[in-house]
Amino acid sequence: MAAVAAAERDEDEANMMDLDLLSDEELEREAEGFKEQGNAFYIKKNYSEAFNYYTKAIDVCPKNASYYGNRAATLMMLCRYREALEDSQQAVRLDDTFMKGHLREGKCHLSLGNAMAAKRSFQRVLEMEVDNSPCQQELKNAESILEYEKMAEIGFEKRDFRMVVFCMDRALESAPACHRFKVLKAECLAMLGRYPEAQGVASDILRMDPTNGDALYVRGLCLYYEDCIDKAVQFFVHALHMAPDHEKARLACRNAKALKFKKEEGNKAFKEGRYEAAYELYSAALTIDPNNIKTNAKLFCNRGTVGSKLKQLEQAIEDCTKAIKLDDSYIKAYLRRAQCYMDTEQYEEAVRDYEKVYHTEKTKEHKHFLKTAQLELKKSKRKDFYKVLGVDRSATEEEIKKAYRKRALMHHPDRHSGASTEVQKEEEKKFKEVGEAFTVLSDPKKKGRYDSGQDLEEEGVNMGDFDANNIFKAFFGGPGGFSFEGNPSSGPGNFFFQFG
Repeated sequence: MAAVAAAERDEDEANMMDLDLLSDEELEREAEGFKEQGNAFYIKKNYSEAFNYYTKAIDVCPKNASYYGNRAATLMMLCRYREALEDSQQAVRLDDTFMKGHLREGKCHLSLGNAMAAKRSFQRVLEMEVDNSPCQQELKNAESILEYEKMAEIGFEKRDFRMVVFCMDRALESAPACHRFKVLKAECLAMLGRYPEAQGVASDILRMDPTNGDALYVRGLCLYYEDCIDKAVQFFVHALHMAPDHEKARLACRNAKALKFKKEEGNKAFKEGRYEAAYELYSAALTIDPNNIKTNAKLFCNRGTVGSKLKQLEQAIEDCTKAIKLDDSYIKAYLRRAQCYMDTEQYEEAVRDYEKVYHTEKTKEHKHFLKTAQLELKKSKRKDFYKVLGVDRSATEEEIKKAYRKRALMHHPDRHSGASTEVQKEEEKKFKEVGEAFTVLSDPKKKGRYDSGQDLEEEGVNMGDFDANNIFKAFFGGPGGFSFEGNPSSGPGNFFFQFG
């Protein structure tokens, strides 16, 4: 290979020495020959070879505007717009009346996103040829890009990132090589949470221009919003090396470092049991960057966990809800909120959250959580016999008997015989419920089934056939009937039993 290269260099040097011996007319013929060969390759779409021959023509006659124009056209086909722009500009410098040169200059400016410069070039063409239809269309394209730029600027200020992406997509149809439009689109895609798309656009730019500070910033921004803080900082630092005045990269780098520090300090305080300090640190972290959805979702969930430790369960539920609103796939937030719902006896809400978790991740643990919540929900919809008797679930047998005695006497129908029909019916209903509660809770076997959430009727315990009066008689030990007797004017508190 080295030998071939050396041979080619020798041949080129020999050719140059030969050219030095030619007259101007002969040089023009030589250059025209190279141009014709370039044209032939161009027609065949072999643009690389066409470029080589147009370059040879320029080397022979560097003052010929058409050769630069032809090479510019070839470079445009190779999507090398910046080089094509330089050739087009050189062409019109050599010949200001070279209409194709001005048209190609305008197209290059347009492709690179400089619509104002493109517009000036197209207007120059139209000064020379008013009815040039291709130029008229290109001028409209340039004006459209300027309009899309204005709309995008307004959209960005209003944080309407979808509008900006739309405008940049339209602009890029006429300006496919504009890195500025691509970076703005990528930044807005990142703000919309469309990170893979944003990363793809930024990576395409970096393949062509590894030192592009804007693209490096966008790569870092995507990582930052995906909660990969350390990697994000590396990209922000790299962007600042390439573009020291890049304010967005500087701000993002500062926010990333601050966010990481506050979050880690909060985690440390939580592990050490300093829950109030952890709560304050997570709250401070949440003020740093409202746009960092993923990290803020974790911070809200963390703060919710702290809230549950501090017995601030409603606040914990609210924080978990905020976390889910930011990231509706955040399983940890659903689990934390569900536990808080369980702790506050909001079983329907707990079941709903556990169902969401189990449908997303069908693990044994999640199935167990769901079953437990469903059981508690079922139990909550039955009569709460403990509540009927006014005792805790940990009540002893003696406490249950004492509570029944009190409630049975309080609601016995005979005690309310002088009341209205409506009151009598209500008290009779309560008297029956007290009897039901005592029947279950005073029997260890029934109580065990009730506490475990089993359906008592399915277990053969028919609660509909019992007689509350019989339970009352059995409890108070009377073999026969009984009655309430008292002075009607003395109030319901003055009464005595008489068993017959």
